[in-house]
Amino acid sequence: MMLKRTHTCGQLRLEDAGKKVTLAGWVHSYRDHGNLIFIDLRDREGLTQLVFNPETGPELHKLAETVRCEWVIAAKGVVQPRGVENPRLPTGQIEVLVQEAEILNASKTPPFELVDADKTYEELRLANRYIDLRRPEMQRILHIRHRVTKLVRDYFDQLGFWEIETPMLAKSTPEGARDFLVPSRLHKNRFYALPQSPQLFKQILMVSGVDKYFQIVRCFRDEDPRADRQAEFTQIDVEMSFVDSNDVMVVHENLIAKIWKHILGIDVKLPMRRLSYKQVMADYGIDKPDLRFDMKLKDISDIAKQSTFNVFTSIIENGGVVKGLCAPSGEKYSRADIGKTLTNFVADYGAKGLVWCKVLKTQDPRLKTQDQGVLAGGVAKFFSPPLQQQIIERFGAKGGELILLIADKENAANKALAPLRCKIAQDLKLYDEKCFDFLWVVDFPLFEWNENEKRYDSVHHPFTSPVREDLDKLDTDPANPSGTGSTDVRSQAYDIVVNGCEVGGGSIRIHDPGVQQKVFDLLNISRQQAQQRFGFFLKALEYGAPPHGGIAIGLDRLIMLLTGTDNIRDVIAFPKTLTGQCLLTDAPSEVDQRQLDELNLRTQEHSHTAGQENNQQK
Repeated sequence: MMLKRTHTCGQLRLEDAGKKVTLAGWVHSYRDHGNLIFIDLRDREGLTQLVFNPETGPELHKLAETVRCEWVIAAKGVVQPRGVENPRLPTGQIEVLVQEAEILNASKTPPFELVDADKTYEELRLANRYIDLRRPEMQRILHIRHRVTKLVRDYFDQLGFWEIETPMLAKSTPEGARDFLVPSRLHKNRFYALPQSPQLFKQILMVSGVDKYFQIVRCFRDEDPRADRQAEFTQIDVEMSFVDSNDVMVVHENLIAKIWKHILGIDVKLPMRRLSYKQVMADYGIDKPDLRFDMKLKDISDIAKQSTFNVFTSIIENGGVVKGLCAPSGEKYSRADIGKTLTNFVADYGAKGLVWCKVLKTQDPRLKTQDQGVLAGGVAKFFSPPLQQQIIERFGAKGGELILLIADKENAANKALAPLRCKIAQDLKLYDEKCFDFLWVVDFPLFEWNENEKRYDSVHHPFTSPVREDLDKLDTDPANPSGTGSTDVRSQAYDIVVNGCEVGGGSIRIHDPGVQQKVFDLLNISRQQAQQRFGFFLKALEYGAPPHGGIAIGLDRLIMLLTGTDNIRDVIAFPKTLTGQCLLTDAPSEVDQRQLDELNLRTQEHSHTAGQENNQQK
C-alpha cells in the first residue's frame, strides 16, 4: 500500500523530535556523503532533509542511491535534531531518519534546473511551465495571489457586495482595444466577442437593483505587445449604486490597505493622497507619477523666451514650451553621459534633443563675481546672470545639481521628461525600492482632441460622467480644431497609482439618457451607431437607472507590486508571450478544416488553394 503522508515538508520543527512521520514530495537535491545519503524533499510548503543510513536500513540506502532530482517519493521515518542546523530553512533544525521509502514516480532529466531557472531563457521555462511552477518563488507568488483573492472576496462580502458572473460570450462593442471574436456555429456569419471588461453588464446590474456588485473576472483585449500587458488578464471589478466618487475611492483604498497589511505587514496611511490630472501632468508629465521621490518638472518658458538661444525662442513662438527637471548629485553625470546616455534615452521617447546646464557650487572659482552667473556648461551662456538666477529659483536648485531641459509641444516634452525623471531617480537611488507610495489621480478631462481624425475621443470610456459643475460645457461647439471647448469638461474619473504603476481606474457613470446622448454627439457617434453598438444598454437606461459608479483594479499588476516582480508573466499561472502565444500548449494553433466548415469560415490559405482549383477546372 502506498505510504500516506502525515505532514508537509515545511511543517516539522524541533518540538516534533521523536515523532514518526510520513512525507511525500519531489527530490529537490541529493547528496551522497559516501556513507549517509541526504535528500532534500520538497513540496509547496517547504523543504525537509531526509537521511538514509546504511547501518539502520541497508536496502533503503540502496533505494536512495537510485533516485534523482524531481523524482516523486514518499518516506516514513523519525524526526530527529539535525546534526548541522540550516538557519535559512524553517525546518533547518530537524531531519527525518528514513525507515521506509517508496518511489512514486521517476522523472526525466528536466530541461533546466530549478536552482538556475533565473538564468534560463524564459521561452524554455514557459514551454515547460509545469517545471517552472515547481520553483519555490513561483509557488510563493501563486500562494500570495490566492491569499489576495480570498481577502478581496471576504472584504466585499462583509460590505454587502454580491459576486455575480457576467458573460464570456458577448456582443462586440468596439470602443477601445480590438476584440477577440468567436464565430457562432448556430448563427452563420455572426460572432461573439470576448469581453474587454464587464463594463456594460455591471452597469445593467445597477439598473437591475443589485446595488453592490463585484467580480474577479477574466478580460480579453487584442492589444499590441507591451511588457506589462497580457491578451487575457484578471481584474477586480466593482460597481455601486447611489454613490459619489469619494464613496468608491474610500472603499477601495481601505481594500488596498487591508491587502498590504495582511500580505506585507505594511500599514498604509489613509486617506491616500489625491491630486488632479492637471496638477500631475504639470508636475510629473504623466498621469501615473511615481511619488517615492520629488524632482518635479518645471516650465521655464517665460524665462527661456528672454534668452538668446534661438532654439528655445522659436519653439516658444510656435506654441511650444521649455520644460525640465533638476537632478540632484548632477556631478555624477559627465558631459559624455549627458550627450550619449541621457540624450539617447529621451530620443527613444520622441525628444528631438536634450539641453543641459550645471549649477555651480559656492566654492567654484567661476563664482568670483555675481556678473558671471550661477550656471555653467550647455546653454548657460545664452542666459544672463539675472535669468540664470530665475532658473535656479524656479527649480529650487542647489550647487552641484544638473538641470535638464526639453523644448517641444507640451505633450511631447512631458512624454520624454516623465520617463527621464524615473530613470534618473533609479540611477541615483533616490528612493527605497521597498517603499510604497499611493495616490489617487482625479479630475481627468472627459475628452481629448484627436488631431489626426479631427474629433474628440473619450479619455476613459463614453459612459464616464462629467462633473456636475461642467455639465453646461457639453453644449460648447465641439468642432473647434484647436482642441479647446469641451476638452475643458472634467470627468468624475479616478485612477489609483502605486509607485508609478496604475493599478486601477474607474468613474461615476452617466445614468441620464439625455446626458449620454450629448456625450455620444460630441464623440461623433451617430444615433444609428450608438444603437448598433450599445442599443441594449441604452434601452436599460430608459427604465430608471440609479446614479452609480465603480472601478476595476488590475489583479495581475497588484500581485506584481506585492511580490516585487516586474514581469507580469511571473504572476499568471499559464501566461502568454508578448506576441500572445502559449508556449506550453502551442496556442494559437491551426484547427481542423471540418471545424472551419461548421463555422462557415475559410482561412486565407484555403481560399487561395480553392481559387487555384477553380481556375484549373475552368
